[in-house]
Amino acid sequence: MVTGFGDLLGMMRDLGAVKKKAQEIQEELARQTVEGSAGGGMVVATVTGRQELVGLKIDPEVVDREDVGLLEDLVKAAVGQAMAKARDLQREAAAKVLGGLPIPPGLMGMLGM
Repeated sequence: MVTGFGDLLGMMRDLGAVKKKAQEIQEELARQTVEGSAGGGMVVATVTGRQELVGLKIDPEVVDREDVGLLEDLVKAAVGQAMAKARDLQREAAAKVLGGLPIPPGLMGMLGM
């Protein structure tokens, strides 16, 4: 456990290099996309690795003026699933930056992630 703390202190001394790597990973995350779907694929949301919604496809068959609530639920579910996948991408990216060290509270924000 002391080794991990020592590694963390070493990384903090070299924060400039870590921030540069984090920026590179942020650019990579902006290019990556993930999808979430609901209703058997009737609603599909596309999100970047930076959690930006960039696409939303809705099958016309799910659009029912009498049941707008269903459509709203499907959109929320698809977007939520895509966002969860994007957060997973961010965690994986952070692990690359930190070399598998545990992520201290607040460090993700300092690295712009």
